[in-house]
Amino acid sequence: MTQTTSTTPAAATTLTPDQVLAGVEQLRRDFGAVKEQIGRAVVGQDEIVEGVLTALFVGGHVLLEGVPGIGKTLLVRTLARAVRLTFSRIQFTPDLMPADVTGTTVVHEVETESGRRERRFVFQRGPIFGQILLADEINRATPKTQSALLEAMQERNVTVGGVTHPLPEPFLVLATQNPIEQEGTYPLPEAQLDRFFFKLLVRAPSREQLHEIIGRTTGASESDVQPVLDSGRVIEHGRLLRRVPVAHHAQDYAVRLVLGTHPGEAFATPMVSKYVRLGASPRAAQAIILAAKCRAILDGRFAVSTDDLRAAAMPALRHRIIMNFESHAEGMTPDAVIENLVGTLPLEAP
Repeated sequence: MTQTTSTTPAAATTLTPDQVLAGVEQLRRDFGAVKEQIGRAVVGQDEIVEGVLTALFVGGHVLLEGVPGIGKTLLVRTLARAVRLTFSRIQFTPDLMPADVTGTTVVHEVETESGRRERRFVFQRGPIFGQILLADEINRATPKTQSALLEAMQERNVTVGGVTHPLPEPFLVLATQNPIEQEGTYPLPEAQLDRFFFKLLVRAPSREQLHEIIGRTTGASESDVQPVLDSGRVIEHGRLLRRVPVAHHAQDYAVRLVLGTHPGEAFATPMVSKYVRLGASPRAAQAIILAAKCRAILDGRFAVSTDDLRAAAMPALRHRIIMNFESHAEGMTPDAVIENLVGTLPLEAP
């Protein structure tokens, strides 16, 4: 079965109930602490921040879509500062080459133990080897360059010159794209979109939030973001989240949600059958389950509910369904289709 998230296995040792409780409390404290630090620099956007942190803890990647100037890059930079992870940024442009992303093999002159100088091929790492990678305006790069991220996002490896190089853990790609300006852009292929855990829509700030932004950015004070979390604890929290149980009826609801995005299936709504050309992949079900586990733990529960699954459906599905021509002609959006599906799908299987 395909995987959309980190393949780091759960710890082999059996945890005692006290250890589980302590781990859960630590996770909740760390999540809140990182969110608080991000809030020192980013105004509002609570839903976006929670979605990004959820993806970080479960090992997924996030596609941030929004017009320029609303804080997407600031959010990613602030997150890297708050979790003490290495940060890399790639500004995608049409002339960017795959080697500019992954790195390349160069000839390097070295001195041997005998004192002789020899030329050897040395791999020079690219910016993709950061733990948090900001892929800014990813849809401006050509498909050839976009594909350089495919192996990294799925396998957490980069292969150059026949040699495979592992990426650091945790590894999180946060890609941004502008939904308005389409000139000189290359839409992401479905195979790459499917590798994003969530697609989050970053909205413009409200009136009150805009006042707060102006006050913070035009005054003398500067945001003081402190690191409150390291890579080791992020990985531990990810392992703990995978231990959260999911009852069969809850898992079946996630399965029916994904199957309901396929036109012609038994669980598809009339709106799905009319406007959707191709439904979501199994990675969507995996993303819904993992995100629901995180939401349950943060809410102080040790089991996933259908409300958790419903909350995760929109960001996990909106980029994984392919709309048909009729939907474009009538202005029907993936969000509207998913909202209809979530609102009508029975909680219990028929």
